[in-house]
Amino acid sequence: MTRPQAFREPGLPEAVTIYEVGPRDGLQNEKVVVPTQDKVDFVRRLMAAGLRTIEVTSFVRPDWVPQLADAAEVLAQLDLDGATRMPVLVPNDRGLDRAVEAGVRWIAIFGSATEGLARANLNRTVDTQFDMFRPVVARARGLGLDVRAYVSMCFGDPWQGPVPIAQVVEAGKRLFDLGATQLSLGDTIGVATPAHVTELIGAFGEAGLGPDVLAMHLHDTYGQALSNAYAALRAGVTTFDSSAGGLGGCPFTPGATGNLATEDLVWMLEGLGIRTGVDLDLLVETSTWMAGLLGRPSESRVLRALTASAV
Repeated sequence: MTRPQAFREPGLPEAVTIYEVGPRDGLQNEKVVVPTQDKVDFVRRLMAAGLRTIEVTSFVRPDWVPQLADAAEVLAQLDLDGATRMPVLVPNDRGLDRAVEAGVRWIAIFGSATEGLARANLNRTVDTQFDMFRPVVARARGLGLDVRAYVSMCFGDPWQGPVPIAQVVEAGKRLFDLGATQLSLGDTIGVATPAHVTELIGAFGEAGLGPDVLAMHLHDTYGQALSNAYAALRAGVTTFDSSAGGLGGCPFTPGATGNLATEDLVWMLEGLGIRTGVDLDLLVETSTWMAGLLGRPSESRVLRALTASAV
């Protein structure tokens, strides 16, 4: 299979962590309901491709996200004590109960920097979302679980429009300070540009949250996800959320399209001489297989190019 020529750029890290969100964020907005066994196989294929952090599912209410109604059944077939980290998104105390019952060791909470998504996704305001998350995080940490926090709508909001950087930093820091070990910054509707990414990361640094505790969660609505990832990389971020085949979209957000494709991210990182631990051949096979199950082509440019050249 074709590979990019690798050229090291001074100042960039030697390795990054890819936080694969395909099984959760990738599938949650799909209209075709994927059978439980295929979801389990999807996770196992991603593991075989070398991905070591895979967000598997969410314990959200089944009537809100029917695609993930089988969360417990999926987790029951996976080795949650193995070398691969398998986080699960939990929206509230009941979600945490179910995660603990399933034997989960890593959880994630999903907050918002703006009122629109806080109300649409959580039925809360920006301020009252912290009251909901505080006992969840405290109990999870007391049980020895690791907690990641997402802050969404960091760059733009379909209801509010542009989102001030100070507003994002305040919401993100409040989420992190509940007891999270990492904060993922979400470009939920894909409107970010590289300089905006750099400014936001710098503002978090000034607030005491450096790039070592930040991750980037980028959507590719306007074709900017990869350039935004490169900007974050140059700003010191070493954890990137991505989705195999570019699957994804937020069911509560008008206009949100797919995530940054893991294949595209891996291609860029390999070209920069940065280690990911991912076998691109196996990853392409996996995303091609999932696209077949969903009955539509993959959104990944790299996947399309590589499979076309193999014909």
